[in-house]
Amino acid sequence: ELFRNKTGLCIIDIQEHLAAAMPEKVLKGTLRNCLNLIEAARVLELPVVVTEQYPKGLGRTLPVIAEAVLRLPREQIFFFEKIVFGCKGLGPFDGWLKKSKRTQWIVAGMETHICVFQTARALVGEGYDVHVPRDAVISRAMANWEVGLRLMEQCQVVVSATEVAVFDLLNQAGTEEFKLLS
Repeated sequence: ELFRNKTGLCIIDIQEHLAAAMPEKVLKGTLRNCLNLIEAARVLELPVVVTEQYPKGLGRTLPVIAEAVLRLPREQIFFFEKIVFGCKGLGPFDGWLKKSKRTQWIVAGMETHICVFQTARALVGEGYDVHVPRDAVISRAMANWEVGLRLMEQCQVVVSATEVAVFDLLNQAGTEEFKLLS
């Protein structure tokens, strides 16, 4: 179960050159679901961390994602550049996680079997409750996407879907948040 006062959102490496290598139809759905998660973070006031893997070579975060994140209050977001695949264990990232006081993390982005997997595995190893919506992560090849999801499940990551995460956070119908997100 996800609780809004315990949950944060981690968007991994949705960058220009990586996105260009993804299957176009799958990418559209993945981006739509990531945007839904970012909107849920805005409405429910969840902290959001956005990572970029070697932006000099892979480009910046896709504008559609960056613009959505930048609509959140500044204290709610953290952009982070890296050259390693997983995020955990890097000082600025770890410091921001600790400062957020969140124990549950929804992890989305690309690629499922590399940076998403390594980040999720490390977070679980540090005692965090990690949820990965399968429709908000992507790999260049479907086989790698499937392997990444299976590996995460073996590491005790909860693999679900964007709607599962959002409605779990909402908890009930009839609220103003429910009306905004449904």
